[in-house]
Amino acid sequence: MRGGLRWLHRPFQVVCVLVAVLLTAAFSLSASFAGHSGGGAPIPDKPSLGTLGERLNANTIALISGNPNATYLTIAYDLSDVLDDGDNFRVLPVIGKGGGQNIRDVRFLKGIDLGITQSIILNEYRANNEIGNIDDKIDYITKLFNEEMHVVVRADSGITSLQQLDGKKVNFSDVGSGSQLSSRDIFQRLGVHPVEVNMGQGDAVQKLKTGELAATILIAGKPTGLMGKLRASQGLRFLPVAFAKPLQADYLPAVLSHTDYPGMVEEGHDVNTIAVSAVLICFNWPGDSDRYRRIAAFVDRFFPKLAELQKPPHHPKWRETNLAAVLPGWNRFPAATEWLKQHGQAAPVLAASGGDAGASEAQRDRLFQQFLDWQSHERR
Repeated sequence: MRGGLRWLHRPFQVVCVLVAVLLTAAFSLSASFAGHSGGGAPIPDKPSLGTLGERLNANTIALISGNPNATYLTIAYDLSDVLDDGDNFRVLPVIGKGGGQNIRDVRFLKGIDLGITQSIILNEYRANNEIGNIDDKIDYITKLFNEEMHVVVRADSGITSLQQLDGKKVNFSDVGSGSQLSSRDIFQRLGVHPVEVNMGQGDAVQKLKTGELAATILIAGKPTGLMGKLRASQGLRFLPVAFAKPLQADYLPAVLSHTDYPGMVEEGHDVNTIAVSAVLICFNWPGDSDRYRRIAAFVDRFFPKLAELQKPPHHPKWRETNLAAVLPGWNRFPAATEWLKQHGQAAPVLAASGGDAGASEAQRDRLFQQFLDWQSHERR
């Protein structure tokens, strides 16, 4: 499989993952009913695992990702494609709800050690204490890439800014997703109050076309599969998102270009938007535990192979990953910190995330200009 994967084949692999998840759910449900009929007894482990079974379980690590419309699942599959080593090591991608639910799953679900989320949502969970204190429960391994805000409206809607969505029905994507929680944060900072609805992007696009919705929002690493299927000829367009001052502490400016979405953006007419950082997180297991050993083994395989992940046919977002980028206020997984020290990785001057909340206006403006200069260079 390694080296043979192509974007054309991705739908097949996504279907395979979906089938696997559905089968797992079916068996779990069946076992659950059986447990209830036996007086609530716990579900037994599989009998007679043997040496092979024990090795498979000891060397497999589960990564909670996202739904097939977003980028997380592709990123998780890329990791599996590059890092899998037969029975010696395996990354198991798991379909998830997205950034918000993924934090809860890493914190509470048995068998889930890794997850992908957004930095802004980590900070929100810490602030609202919704799932208790997570400072000593969740570590980050590395920042991954920036996720762009995609806001789709009808071409004939006359809507030109987020402010004009005030009081209108807007799809924030699935409940518990990063799109939902970050969209709430963005509108709150801007003082705009749309009527939130929650549904998958496929359904939302249909309701957008019929006028039942004013807009649908997806915050994900470009290019995304579903957004790539949209066409301006369908009467749709991307709504520009201004990099307003209330957003500058935690978001970055970004663009959606013709290269990203040739069916939606004319060449030379980039659409301005904003972005937030995607982060790879893990549960903070004790250093002498088997689960800690598994995550450390993942780091030892992942970090040296970043250059391979940054090559086609893997998702182009891997080219934004800088292993040394720091997530302010959060602890990095100790084995990841140790790997970076041993390999002389220094923190970057310009991290791929929002600005420091304590930075001066001049510093934020300078960061903005540096980003624009870098972005212009990347598109040459």
